[in-house]
This record gives sequence, structure tokens and C-alpha cells, in this order.
Amino acid sequence: MDGAPRTLRYPWDTPPATGEAIEVAEGVLWMRLPLPMKLDHVNVYALDDGDGWTLVDTGFDTSMIREIWAQLLAGPLAGKPVRRVVVTHHHADHIGLAGWFQAEQGAELVTSRTSWLFARMLTLDVQETMPAETEAYYRAAGMDAEILAQRLAERPFNYADVVAPMPLGFRRVKEGDTIRMGGRTWAVHMGDGHAPEHATFWSLDDNLVLTGDQILSSISPNIGVYATEPMADPLADWLAACDRLSALARPDQLALGGHKMPFVGLPLRMAQLIQNHHSALKRLLKHLDTPQSAAQCFPPLFKRSIGAGEYGLALVEAVSHVNHLYLTGQVSRTRGPDGAWLYQRRD
Repeated sequence: MDGAPRTLRYPWDTPPATGEAIEVAEGVLWMRLPLPMKLDHVNVYALDDGDGWTLVDTGFDTSMIREIWAQLLAGPLAGKPVRRVVVTHHHADHIGLAGWFQAEQGAELVTSRTSWLFARMLTLDVQETMPAETEAYYRAAGMDAEILAQRLAERPFNYADVVAPMPLGFRRVKEGDTIRMGGRTWAVHMGDGHAPEHATFWSLDDNLVLTGDQILSSISPNIGVYATEPMADPLADWLAACDRLSALARPDQLALGGHKMPFVGLPLRMAQLIQNHHSALKRLLKHLDTPQSAAQCFPPLFKRSIGAGEYGLALVEAVSHVNHLYLTGQVSRTRGPDGAWLYQRRD
């Protein structure tokens, strides 16, 4: 950390307004799209390739977001075609309109193989009622009974609700590749933990880094375990990825993330994020001197009240932390009378 800044620097005070863009570097536009949740936006970027644009991430597929894209295409993007869509990871707020750009504008989709496979699979997996496996997962995590009952009574959220159909065909990027975008050559380095095979892009010609959600400026990326892989340890994957990516970080780099504000001070921020999770694990281990379910671990992990709108993300993150302690042998677990796993620190 010698020579690194002691605080993060934010070159812009305010984000771009809806339908507008901020040029963060020559040929690189930053735009922001709304999300209908507590984290109420996603950042997307357009890189000028001369005869067209490369977009990095797309937002949800909703009629409102399509209208905003129409404004952006006619305004800041000056009517030039979108020739490529580069997707950092498979989450719906990042890949939602990729298939639409492919089908309607003939854009090429560029992403990791895992991101494409997850997105293609999830768009085809539409459920009208909660799957039994998901209910079992929630019960094992100790989900609040009222919240579980409400979810069981509702049609579940489906990925396809906000993600356009994914046509066959994409171009894969993988660790160690390079890609030409916006007059620059970018090295591709894969993150993990927040999403598997999460692509980040590091300019070899200047100080720009497209971090997606792997590294964010003022919030920690959500690191969750889901019913699809209930014994996963994404926290170990995320920490290992951050250790690898830290070797690439320089104090002068401008980090362009998927949420919040662009910032300078990447080595410091990565060290903060890593330390935050190690500190959370220490607090959690102390909390588990007595048996607790994952849902009972919110206080030491988040140190604030968790509302209904963020309960789901908090629960899957709590499971990721107790899984990590369990899989590394630091806690044991037994079934409680209600079927929830109760975790306790080993002597």
C-alpha cells in the first residue's frame, strides 16, 4: 500500500441523469438506468468503436428501460449502431437486454461461457409456484415464518420477467484474453463469488478498469448462496478472486463499477472490501458461541436493521458466511426443531 491514497477519490459528484451520459474518458460514456429495488440503479457504459458502439451491461428488460435506451441511442450515442454488447456477469440487471440488442440490432454478445449458460438456463426456467427445493432451502436457513408464508402465497420472481430471451450464439471471453473496445486494448480477468466467471476489464493503454460488480466503491457486492447450490462457498471464491485481482490494482486507476460512483483508489478499496469480510467472519464466529440459524446472524454481519425489501439478499449472504465457517471447520451444525440448521462455534 506504499504510495497508495489513504482515502478514495470520486471524480464526479453526481451521476448522469436518466437518458443522459457523462464522458469519463475519451470515447467512454457512463450512463445509469433505474432499478425497482433498494439498490435503485445500475451503471452501464458505451465505448466508441468509430463506426458503432460497444455497450458494457444493459439493465433490466422492461418497457421503461427500452424507452430510456431509445433516448440514449438517439441522444448521447448519436444514432450510431450498437455492434457489441459485453456483459460482465449473468445477473439480470446486467444482462437483461442483451438478447434484445442481439435480436433487434444485430449486436454481438460477448461474455464468459458461465454467464451465458446461466442466463440461457434461467430464462428458460419459469416457475408459477415456489419450487420445493427453494422452500426447503429457505426453511433450512431459518427464514422468518411470515416472510416465507408471503413468498409461498405469491408467484415467485422469475429471471425471464426482466431478461429478454437469449438467442443462440455468443462470443466467449476468458481469463487472460484481450479485447479491443473504445480505442483501447483491455485485458480480461475473471472474478468470482458475486457471480461465477465474472468478467472484469483492465485497460492496457491507460488507467481505466471496468469492474462490474466484483469491486464497488461504497457498498460490498452481495455474495449469496442459493437453492441451486446450497453447500457452495462463494465467499471463499470472492476472497480468492480479490487476492488475484489486487495484484493488478494501481492507485491511479479509475474504477468503473456496476453500481454507485466511479472512483480512484482501487488498491485501498480492495483492501477495505477484503478486510470487511474478514471482520464480519470474526464477529459472526463470536456470535456463534450459542447455536444460531443463518437468519439469526444478521446483527453481527450487517450491524443494522434489515428491512423486508432487503431481507432476501441479506439471507443468502448470511448463508454464504455460515457455509464458509462450516466448510472450513470452524463451526458445527445441527438441525433445529423447525428444520433450520443451527450453527455453533467449535471448541
